[in-house]
Amino acid sequence: MGAKPPAGGHALFDTACVLGGSIEGLLTARVLSDHARQVVIVERDEVSTTGGARPGVPQDQHLHGLLPAVVLWIERWLPGLTREVQDLGATVVGSDNWFLAFDGHPQAPNYADHQGLAIGRPFLEARIRSRVTALPNVSVLHARATGLQYHDGAVSAVRYVEDKAEGVLKADFVVDAMGRSSRLSEWVRQDGYDQPLLERLEAPINYATALFERPVKAADLDKASALAIFTPQYDSGGVSAAAANAIEGEQWIVTLAGYGNDRPGRTIDDFRASCAKLPAVFADAASGAVTRDIATYHQAESRRRHFTGLRHFPARLVSAGDAVASFNPVYGQGMSCAALQASCLSSYLTGDPDLESAATEFFDLQQLVVDAAWTVSAGGDAARLDAMNNVEVPEDVRQQRWAMEQVIGATLVDGSIARAFGDVQSMLRHPDTLADPALLERAVAANSAAQSH
Repeated sequence: MGAKPPAGGHALFDTACVLGGSIEGLLTARVLSDHARQVVIVERDEVSTTGGARPGVPQDQHLHGLLPAVVLWIERWLPGLTREVQDLGATVVGSDNWFLAFDGHPQAPNYADHQGLAIGRPFLEARIRSRVTALPNVSVLHARATGLQYHDGAVSAVRYVEDKAEGVLKADFVVDAMGRSSRLSEWVRQDGYDQPLLERLEAPINYATALFERPVKAADLDKASALAIFTPQYDSGGVSAAAANAIEGEQWIVTLAGYGNDRPGRTIDDFRASCAKLPAVFADAASGAVTRDIATYHQAESRRRHFTGLRHFPARLVSAGDAVASFNPVYGQGMSCAALQASCLSSYLTGDPDLESAATEFFDLQQLVVDAAWTVSAGGDAARLDAMNNVEVPEDVRQQRWAMEQVIGATLVDGSIARAFGDVQSMLRHPDTLADPALLERAVAANSAAQSH
């Protein structure tokens, strides 16, 4: 699949329904607008197209960014959006103004020509919502979805509550985009269908995020986006990761993350003290006047629901986004995953699907995307937890982690390896590409040469 404008779909449905109006739901609605006479987004939160926090997205006050993969795919569905948000203050991020460090050591320049965007999540979501809801066949129903109805083994309607009154919306295709707390799995189980297996990985992470005035224009900054990651062995003052972006409104958004009992930056003084121990870009970003008090967020685990291999599942029903997999946010893959899953749905619907059977082909495509993101985030979290708890791991896992350590170490001294690693981080390439023997051999040689000097 290439990131090109959609070729135009054909009407498969009279009414398609999307449960949830966050970024995944909005991109899904955009895809469905090519295949349905009308698309109805069922969203419980009162939302606007001007931005602002909302209860259904508790993490939206923390740092987000558009990875290069997201920029490509959002442009596929909403051409010109990235230019629009740049004109409104979002910052272009490329190899010349991007900073990445591991245990305080900066990554080698990789000179990749990929471009991402530094942008606030509420602002981005508002611009996407404005575009999608302006489509003539897309509408929003402000209600809470409460269940499904079926006919001949396929979804036929959505039950909802609006202003305490119950209603039923007939639908020919339904997408669950209700996020991490989706109850779809419980609904289908209660209705006699197979319940997707829920996989959990402990990842107790605490976030603290603040906004600061940015007196320097983004174009004049040496670094407009920064990420620092620390291993458990490194004394980082309880900070496992830190990120900073120059965003709209001439502001810096800075997020500090800690694992387990570490809760860095609970007050502004603590926040700035933590930033002072990190690479200089973080102290600079946190030096301006505070424009929004600290927001905190705790996530105890990463979750993944497996929809492949189900023997008895309703036709015309799929899940997407955080309803399928929600990762440790520090890896920044959530919006990329959402955009790629929207592309999977487009491929499925344009491929002459069997709509009278479960959407097996879609779930298989989706699994490729989720596998890639899960490998990076869950793999990193599992390694951290095992190291913190002195867990003895199987030999094959130990070898895999050793290989990844070699690759990460080599990114500090070898630009070509930094580029390969960056492509995977940006979800432009699959993590399996880092297992290439030639790449690993180069990484080992680069690390050996660095240690000998």
